[in-house]
Amino acid sequence: MKNVMGIINLHENDDMLREMTRYRPLAAIPFAGRYRLIDFVLSNMINSGISNVGVLAKGNYRSLMDHLRSGKEWDLARKRDGLFILPSVNGSLIGEHSDLHDLHNNLDYLKSSRQPYVLMSGSHILGNLDYRPVYEAHLAKKADVTLLYKDYGLTGRQGISFEHATMIEVDDDDRVVDIEICPVRPKGNKMSLEMFLIDRRLLIDLVDSCLSRGGSSVARDCLMKNLESLRFFGYSIPGYVARIHSVESYFRRSMDLLNPEIWQELFFENGAIYTKVKDEAPAKYQHNADVRNSMVANGCVISGNVENSILFRGVKVHPDARVVNSIVMQKGEISAGAVVENVICDKDVRIMAGKKLRGEVNHPIIIEKGTVI
Repeated sequence: MKNVMGIINLHENDDMLREMTRYRPLAAIPFAGRYRLIDFVLSNMINSGISNVGVLAKGNYRSLMDHLRSGKEWDLARKRDGLFILPSVNGSLIGEHSDLHDLHNNLDYLKSSRQPYVLMSGSHILGNLDYRPVYEAHLAKKADVTLLYKDYGLTGRQGISFEHATMIEVDDDDRVVDIEICPVRPKGNKMSLEMFLIDRRLLIDLVDSCLSRGGSSVARDCLMKNLESLRFFGYSIPGYVARIHSVESYFRRSMDLLNPEIWQELFFENGAIYTKVKDEAPAKYQHNADVRNSMVANGCVISGNVENSILFRGVKVHPDARVVNSIVMQKGEISAGAVVENVICDKDVRIMAGKKLRGEVNHPIIIEKGTVI
């Protein structure tokens, strides 16, 4: 896919993740012990042969830049092509969340790129995806736009929320006939992954045309309004796909990783998932530690009980402490005798001795970054 460049659009709806996105963009939310959400789409692009990737930034993206750095871990620290941060333009007259406006202000990047096609994606869809069949189908159908979607069928919707999702309808030839953004009652079970492949020159024309007519959204103004005038096709993605749009979905999809089959598929199906490298000692289990069905990152020191949980790098679980069905992010500390159950502890959270926090499986408690309880 040397003819395709990637753009990761960070203008995403994080209203239901405010506790976790107060100091970081959605793309920088930690996941699976040592990764960030952006690692998945970025690794998918690299594994598919894309070597030119732009990140359309938004808001406070300092932590994201610290994570991505030069892009070395993804083989994007290059003299030609590589990783580009496309900064947001503050003071937009069109709206606070205008990805169309920010993309227009970075059109020089699009115009100077040498690849004729663009794959645009958000960061909140997690999967181990191979984009090469999508590119081949795009060329075979002579499509103007190819939308990636997940078909949950008539019986595969259990436990899947379509809240704030984009839904599509396709005909027998996979031609897209309808797009719904955040429908209250979706007509079908085909959920857009908010990824699409498009001709670069066409995207430049659409961005310029839509902005000049008062548009503010790539999805609504560039895609939906041109559904009838352009050749839109869908491409159904097989396998495991996770959408992170709320605290509950983040918790559920994290707990999915304790299933070895899902973990294996998500991290190795079409190539490895890469992340920022940190050299730390392996996890240390004291003689009285009891760990069951859990994911434990390097640098952890465990002296208590851990069950059905995910511990990030550098977490400390003291003697007689219990961590059950919970997520404890980097450098968290669960002191002696403390109990956390159905809880998400953000980075640098300390639960003092004897404290007990219990949430519900469908409504976990979330402790914000740096909190001491």
